Amino acid sequence: MTQIKDFIAATAIGATGKEAAFGVVTALAGVVASALGGWDIALQVLIALIACDYITGILGAVRQKKVNSEVMFWGGVRKAVILSVIALATLLDKMAGGENPIFRTLALYYYAGREGLSVVENLGVIGVPLPPGLVSWLEQLRQKGEANK
Repeated sequence: MTQIKDFIAATAIGATGKEAAFGVVTALAGVVASALGGWDIALQVLIALIACDYITGILGAVRQKKVNSEVMFWGGVRKAVILSVIALATLLDKMAGGENPIFRTLALYYYAGREGLSVVENLGVIGVPLPPGLVSWLEQLRQKGEANK
């Protein structure tokens, strides 16, 4: 933590306000990426899917005229919780002491799959044409999920 504080202080000395702000943002991004186990392709895919899901969800709500700030807020909270689970999985891998990030990999793939399905569902709501087999499979999955509630 002292390294981060020293970095921020060194960045701010002799820098304009804009440069100092960019330095702070960069330092914070590094801390977050480290907590999430590194900026590898699996994390990049998950972050991209999270962003696509949020954006397509908003577009779908606009199309259906069902925009609700509370729903959007809790959607954002769910995305933050997903990233918290990834950070926890990273800590579990460190605790296990193994060389391979088993828990992190499982969590990343699980949430990437869920986010991917959600993006496809949102695309259907927006009106993007989808293969009939995929639509049928998603409908069966939705019905199965509702039956388990």
